[in-house]
Amino acid sequence: MRVLGIETSCDETGIAIYDGERGLLSHVLYSQIPLHADYGGVVPELASRDHVRKTLPLIKQALSEAGLTAADIDGVAYTAGPGLAGALLVGATLGRSLAFAWQKPALAVHHMEGHLLAPMLEEKSPQFPFLALLVSGGHTQLVAVKGIGQYQLLGESIDDAAGEAFDKTAKLMGLDYPGGPLLAKLATQGDATKYSFPRPMTDRPGLDFSFSGLKTAASMVIQKEGNSVQVQADIAASFQQAVVDTLLIKCRRALEQTGYKRLVIAGGVSANESLRQQLAALMQSLKGEVYYPRKEFCTDNGAMIAFAGYQRLKAGQQQDLSIGVTPRWPLELLPAI
Repeated sequence: MRVLGIETSCDETGIAIYDGERGLLSHVLYSQIPLHADYGGVVPELASRDHVRKTLPLIKQALSEAGLTAADIDGVAYTAGPGLAGALLVGATLGRSLAFAWQKPALAVHHMEGHLLAPMLEEKSPQFPFLALLVSGGHTQLVAVKGIGQYQLLGESIDDAAGEAFDKTAKLMGLDYPGGPLLAKLATQGDATKYSFPRPMTDRPGLDFSFSGLKTAASMVIQKEGNSVQVQADIAASFQQAVVDTLLIKCRRALEQTGYKRLVIAGGVSANESLRQQLAALMQSLKGEVYYPRKEFCTDNGAMIAFAGYQRLKAGQQQDLSIGVTPRWPLELLPAI
């Protein structure tokens, strides 16, 4: 079975084709970063319009790179949530329409399930069950995963997600959009022990996260200390270490609670090198293993949607002719396979 995957949940248009026997045949990605950079963040209306312009040409490109035609596609998967409603509707409308025209089944995919399953695109892929740390600009979640669709949410951010805190703190420091990766790069030149930032909600039981206060603490230091290059590097390093420490503490707790020895990390922040290294050290100390997608599949992409869609289409799931999206869609409500 060959599945066309369409990802348009926010500011990246991702298209991919996944084959159940041959694996990933093609994947193309268009980023809207230059479009939104002047505004310092994503403008939903502009994002939706750009998806309208880019999605169909990218589908044609993906088919061409895979050496396929529409007749070779057996199903269409598209992101239906969570995300920006207008952006989601572009992919959902086009995906469902193409499936109808091609007389193929269509499937609405949960964006975070795509991230959660993305490490399975790698040669070293996790076996069920495992603990998943989903950490991105919009979500920070710990999920116990027993199988596809068998998800138990253990903890999540009650305010800013980790990636959101990275981006907001970077903006306070005057870094360009998107600031998270720039802050992480700057942190490599700084002293992570220079400033003492809080590790939010680690002094109490539970697995929920809160990064809004950490961002506020960083804001106060930025205002007090100035903006010299070394000061900024030290703030970036100290802030990043506070985020990483918080994630490590909660991951350790969740692993102890579940008894799992496998940890999956996915989402845009999973590309952070410091987080990867320290999670790897944690799992080595616990005699466990950590899994993550290659960096190009950490951020939003069509490959993860094509793969997640393939798993469910193969199991016989598909959508009716209606076109709908779910901007807020709890992961644990997904049906099991």
